Amino acid sequence: MRDHDVLTAVRALAPALRERAAEAERLRRVPDASVGELEAAGFFRLLRPRAYGGLAADPAVFYAAVHEIAKACGSTGWAASVLGVHPWYVAQFDPRVQEEVWGADASTRICSSHAPTGKVTPVDGGFRLSGRWHFSAGCDHARWALLGGLVTDGEGRPVDMLTFLVPSTDYRVDDVWDTVGLRGSGSNDILVGDAFVPAHRALGYGPVTTLRCPGQEVHPEPLYRLPYAAVFTTAISTAMVGIAEGAHEDQVTAARERLRAAHDRRAAEDPFAQVRLARSAGEIDAARLQLARNMTELYEVARGGAEIPRELRARTRRDQALATERAITAVDLLMENAGRGPLRVGDDVLQRAWRDLHTGRGQAANDVERALVLYAQDALGMDVQDPML
Repeated sequence: MRDHDVLTAVRALAPALRERAAEAERLRRVPDASVGELEAAGFFRLLRPRAYGGLAADPAVFYAAVHEIAKACGSTGWAASVLGVHPWYVAQFDPRVQEEVWGADASTRICSSHAPTGKVTPVDGGFRLSGRWHFSAGCDHARWALLGGLVTDGEGRPVDMLTFLVPSTDYRVDDVWDTVGLRGSGSNDILVGDAFVPAHRALGYGPVTTLRCPGQEVHPEPLYRLPYAAVFTTAISTAMVGIAEGAHEDQVTAARERLRAAHDRRAAEDPFAQVRLARSAGEIDAARLQLARNMTELYEVARGGAEIPRELRARTRRDQALATERAITAVDLLMENAGRGPLRVGDDVLQRAWRDLHTGRGQAANDVERALVLYAQDALGMDVQDPML
């Protein structure tokens, strides 16, 4: 199977994913059938190392697939983007970890919750974890979890930020996800009672940021020499842009037939409606093109074996956050233009997209102002120390 074979297969799934969008909202998780079809299509293989049956694909193919999934169903696109990017992250870990995760079953999926909300206690040979981690998209479909945690000194001061890989036998999923938007993403909480995590299953943000991870010594593919901040944040931004484009396509189709009672003509004939549709499309195109440009340039640098320029990292982070803002602006314009229909409670594509995007904006990586400050500080020559850059 080649990279683009997967993309073709994912596009073929779009009608079924779209048909299940209401079911995903009702279940508050991605339907098992959708996950199974994405697995069969090879989607979860795209960023997995070739050593474990993956494709180590050009990231452009992965993001194009996420975009197509999110166009069909926002919640499925969001959860798939997160579950789909985690094989890339696990590939950064100690080779022993990768064998533990994929050795017996290469199709094993991994969820995450990176905010350091639990308790971490260093012990002989590793760490003990306990507590609650929030907003783990797609966790019902995973058998391992990446959990963020702060290691503190004897006086409680943070000394390191780590990501711990924990098997599902050491945690349970608490079904608390009941939100306005992204209802089908199944972003439930992860509860850990008291789990031992061996030291080799912990990875610091320092090595991840500087691209000096254990896994990079065993995987030659350039995919694994990209910055974490770029790979992960672009995944969720791509999902949001895909949601916006799906809503736009739906509204263009609807406008061709819908009558505006107040003006006694079809919506398609209203010049103000035409302007809103055009502006919405422009915002979506700008977001998508910038995301694609940055990842293409990052991948080219990685393929050449050169160090990733800091200004490219900063620009990628800037455009990732702005893409989420543009996606929301695009759908807000469509809502202004849609009349009263999407305001009614029911299975409406535009309303769902509006709810999904405004919910997704709350993800920490989509804090636009914070990302813009990082970019400006870097451009001004300031010393920027941030793991999300």
